[in-house]
Amino acid sequence: MSQVKIFLDESDIPRHWYNVVADLPNPPAPPLGPDGKPISPDALAAIFPGAIIEQEVSRERWIPIPEPVRDIYRLWRPTPLYRALRLEEMLGTPARIYYKYEGVSPAGSHKPNTAVAQAYFNHLAGVRRLTTETGAGQWGSALALAGQMFGIEVRVYMVRVSYEQKPFRRSMMETWGAEVIASPSNETRSGRRILDLEPESPGSLGIAISEAVEEAASRSDTNYALGSVLNHVLLHQTVIGLETRKQFEKASDYPDVIIACCGGGSNFGGTAFPFFADKASGRQVRLVAVEPESCPTLTRGHYAYDSGDTEGLTPLMLMYTLGRNFVPPSIHAGGLRYHGDSPLVSQLYHEGLIEAVAVPQRATFEAGVTFARSEGIIPAPETNHAIRVAINEALECKRTGEPKTVFFTLSGHGHFDMAAYDRYLSGQLEDSPYPDEAINAALADLPKIT
Repeated sequence: MSQVKIFLDESDIPRHWYNVVADLPNPPAPPLGPDGKPISPDALAAIFPGAIIEQEVSRERWIPIPEPVRDIYRLWRPTPLYRALRLEEMLGTPARIYYKYEGVSPAGSHKPNTAVAQAYFNHLAGVRRLTTETGAGQWGSALALAGQMFGIEVRVYMVRVSYEQKPFRRSMMETWGAEVIASPSNETRSGRRILDLEPESPGSLGIAISEAVEEAASRSDTNYALGSVLNHVLLHQTVIGLETRKQFEKASDYPDVIIACCGGGSNFGGTAFPFFADKASGRQVRLVAVEPESCPTLTRGHYAYDSGDTEGLTPLMLMYTLGRNFVPPSIHAGGLRYHGDSPLVSQLYHEGLIEAVAVPQRATFEAGVTFARSEGIIPAPETNHAIRVAINEALECKRTGEPKTVFFTLSGHGHFDMAAYDRYLSGQLEDSPYPDEAINAALADLPKIT
C-alpha cells in the first residue's frame, strides 16, 4: 500500500526561516512615505518592535527561529503531508496529489506560524497590548491564542461581514481572551468616516487595518500585528514549505506544480517560497497563486504603489492592487478579500516567476465538497480555491496521461464555515465576478508617484 501520511519528527521543525529576498533576481522596491520618498526602517517603530523591523528589511537568506517559538511550534508542528489517494481514485487521474494540512494547529489554520513569532518578539520588547485586523477570523484567532501564551492583551477589528457570517470564530478569539470589534466601528476615526459614508458597509481588510493601525499608533502601550502581506509575515510562514521539502524527500517525490490560495500572500509565500529557492537554482517547478474572481488582485489589479489600508495610514508599497478603496463582494472566503497583495509575491508575479489564476466562488465549493467526500476533511473556503486548481491540474493529467505530481497547502479546516456550505448545497451560493468599471474606479484613486 502507498503511504498516505508523511510525518517528520519534532526535531525536524526548521531552525531557521527562509528569506526569499536573498534569491530574488532584483532587489525589492522600498516602501515610500506620503511624500513619495523611501522611508527608513525607523518609521515603523511606532507600531512594530525592533526585531520585526529587522526581519522586514533583512536580505539574509536564513533567519534563526528562537527556541521559545520552536517550543510552541511543537504543539502542532511538523504538520503532516498527505498523499490524496482517494481523491486521485475519484478523479481517475494518473497525477499524484499531495497536500500539507495546516488545520491541525490549535487555531485550525496556518496563521499561528507567524502569530506566535510576532507575539514573542513583542513580548521581548515589553509590549503588553496588540491590535490587529482579521477577515475570516483565522488570523484573529491565531493572534488571540499567541497573545494568551505571552500575556499580551489583544484587540481584533474583524471585517463586519465575517463578524456576522462566522460568529464562532469570534467566540474562539474571546475564549482565548481577545476583544473582538466589528469593523468598520465607532471606535476609531477611520471607522467613523466609513460609517458616515456607508452606514451598512460590509467592511474590508483595508478598513480593518486602518482601524487597528490608527489605534496602535495613538497609544504608547500598543503595537500592531499583521496577519499577511509584509515580508516578515511571509518569512515566518516558510516553515510550511521547508517542512514540505523534507517530506517530499522522504516520499522520494518532488512536485511539478505547487498551488496555494492567495489573498495577502502569507499562505502562498509560506508554501511556495522555499521551493522558489529550487526554481532559482534551475529546477523546473510551477508556483501557482489562486485568488477569487471577485477580488482578482494579481490577475486584474495594477502593479503600482498603494497603501495597505483604506485610510492611507501605512507606508506605500509596490504591489498588485485593486485600489485601497476597493470593497469586494461579501464572499465566504473572507481571508482573501484584500485589495492588495504581498510586495514580494507581487514582484515575483510581475517578473514572470510565478503564475496566478482567479476562480469563481461556486466552482471552489464544488471542489471543496469533492475533496471532503474523498479525503474526509472539510476545507476552509479559502483553501477551496487551491483545491479547485489542484483538481483542474489533475484532470488535465487525466486528459494527457501525464503522471505529474500536484501539491497544495490545505491552510485550514472549514468547521466554522458550514453556513457557506449550506448555501452551496442548497443552491443559494452565487458567483460574484467584479465588474471592470468598479475596479477602474478604485484604481483611479491610486497615489500619484513621480
